[in-house]
Order: sequence, then structure tokens, then C-alpha cells
Amino acid sequence: MATKIFVNLPVQDLPKAIDFFNKLGYSFNPQFTNEDAACMIIEEGSIYAMLLTHKHFKSFIDKDITDTKQSVEAIIALEMPSKEKVDEIVSKALEAGGTRYRDLTDMGWMYQDSFADLDGHKWEVFYIDPSGFPQA
Repeated sequence: MATKIFVNLPVQDLPKAIDFFNKLGYSFNPQFTNEDAACMIIEEGSIYAMLLTHKHFKSFIDKDITDTKQSVEAIIALEMPSKEKVDEIVSKALEAGGTRYRDLTDMGWMYQDSFADLDGHKWEVFYIDPSGFPQA
């Protein structure tokens, strides 16, 4: 079984992408960060996003890079420890230049919101209250 996940995302402007995610409170591993790539730490020891320049990203693929402003290649969903943390992350993303692509959803047991980053990648952040989870 896998022990870590690295999501690889192409970005137009690496320094701007790093600045955007720094404003959301994320840090980067300098050991795996250079002019072509930045290793964003989502959860130390297990979850990372590799932000790669288009040139570097293309060295791993044999197709075109998806224009995330025109179509969706994936939705990156991250569970947060509370509703307040969901609100905080989305607020910081919008303040840093991200855009809302879907309205907040509050189902009582699940609370989720979303944003698109500067490159149009879709992120959903959510909180699940296990005590309120619907029973089958």
C-alpha cells in the first residue's frame, strides 16, 4: 500500500503559485524546491503537491497540459479538522487571488467549500462530523 501521495500540478508562474499557497498557510520543502518545481507540504509525512512549471511538467507526459480555465482535470479534496478551518482556508484563497467555483454546501454532517487556485486547479475543503453522518 502507498504511504504518501504526491499530486503533480502544472503552474504557469511558479513564484506566484508558491506565494498563493504560502498565503493559505502551506509551507514548502526546500530540499525538493527549485526553479522548476516546488514541493508543497499539505500534511507532513503523507500528503504533498508538487507544483511544476509547464516545461518541467511536460517532461513527464506525452499529451497536452489541460487548460484548467476551460476544463477540469481533477478536483483535489482535503478534509479539514473543523468548519472554521474550511472557512479560513477558502477565505485566504479568495484573498490571495483564487476564485470561488462552487457555493458553500452545509449538509449538517458535511460542510464543504471550494476554490480555484491561480492556475484554475479545483480544490475542495470539507469537514465531516462523524456523529451526524447519515445512517443507512
